[in-house]
Amino acid sequence: MAAVAAEARVFLEVRRRLQSALLILGDSKEGGLPMAVSVTQSSLRMQSPGGCTELRLPAGVRLAPSTCRGLQHVPGDGLHLRLHARAESRPELISVFNQSSQDQECCTFYCQSCGEVIIRDRMLLRVLPLPGDNWGALVDEWCCHPDPFANKPLHPRENDCFTGDCFYLVNLKSDLWQPRPEGAPVETHHLSSENHLKLKPKANTKVICKRCKVMLGETVSSETTKFYMTEIIILPSERNFPIIPRSQFVQSVLAQCVVELSSARSTFRFTIQGHDDKVYILLWLLNSDSLVIESLGQYTNIKKFPVLEDVLKPDSSSACNAVKVLYQPCIKSRNAELSSLWENDLSVHSLTLPSTTCLELLLILSKSNATLPPSLRCMNSFQVRTGSLRVSFLSLTCHCVLRILTFIGTAHGKVHFHMIINIMQVLPFLTHSK
Repeated sequence: MAAVAAEARVFLEVRRRLQSALLILGDSKEGGLPMAVSVTQSSLRMQSPGGCTELRLPAGVRLAPSTCRGLQHVPGDGLHLRLHARAESRPELISVFNQSSQDQECCTFYCQSCGEVIIRDRMLLRVLPLPGDNWGALVDEWCCHPDPFANKPLHPRENDCFTGDCFYLVNLKSDLWQPRPEGAPVETHHLSSENHLKLKPKANTKVICKRCKVMLGETVSSETTKFYMTEIIILPSERNFPIIPRSQFVQSVLAQCVVELSSARSTFRFTIQGHDDKVYILLWLLNSDSLVIESLGQYTNIKKFPVLEDVLKPDSSSACNAVKVLYQPCIKSRNAELSSLWENDLSVHSLTLPSTTCLELLLILSKSNATLPPSLRCMNSFQVRTGSLRVSFLSLTCHCVLRILTFIGTAHGKVHFHMIINIMQVLPFLTHSK
């Protein structure tokens, strides 16, 4: 894909499942000049007296020019039109954890921010997903006698790695460098993929990278540590540490988390809260099958945040798999009433991240929202008491983010099946855990 000349903004969103595309051709820099638009199966071309913009589509994306409809001019955006489109299926993300234990090589845990080695050459013989948050309450429906799993915490052994919604649980007993703070032990409670780390800390339980001082996770017990997926990269030990821009990595991890959870649990609304239990963002997943292609051209009204990398710069073009979300910030007491309603709603799923990462994510969402055409930045049809929800795209890329893909049904599948399967997931832990 290449942009021959960038004089106008082009925005194309292709929906794989619907086989449709929304094309927005931004006004040229001079504005108001006559413009000839040519749409072919594999490219877009806009010609005006001031210059020419040509955007060649990625391989596997094909438009149907004869199906163009709904042509209209939207002030501030440019020309809008819809047409049929086809795009190849998004490649599935494959984790090294999916390999068999016989072929599994030693893994090294790195701090994503600075590349510091956290755990070196760890052989992971068992990598298991933690059960859902309701498994303990549902045991009574399965057993005719007292709960046989009561007071049996799910702690990993030396060569285990347990995965939650957005964290890893590992045993650091045998590691020479144990990134845990000194202090009194913490009191733990009944374990699940959500509430097993709701501690009553008697001391500081943060796990801090000794090089960059970033919070990597929290201690759970004297031997077990929780690492957040947004802070850690796990790779086979023979591979070198990859330099991935922080903003790309964070949004990729979150996008994968919400896509997997929406598929496994038929939930589409999420609260993003910090390790301090404060809610920072309300997130509503709209779809996960978008391919976004755009060329910014001379579009200069884009907010830039100094803490973020300029992944998409003016006079450039890009294509990425993306998930579309609605979001509302909850910092500084904003949307407090709405946040309270979501927290008390059983259909809303909570994701916990370090507080600084929550703020990073909010900036990423704001930046993504600011780069959208103005007419796409809000959805007025979803007006709440606090106003319309903001639209944003999160890129879904194949970075070295190791996740256990536990897809159960589809996002529009049967709602209650995940509860049964999540109960069954607990059996391997209780059979082999200490």
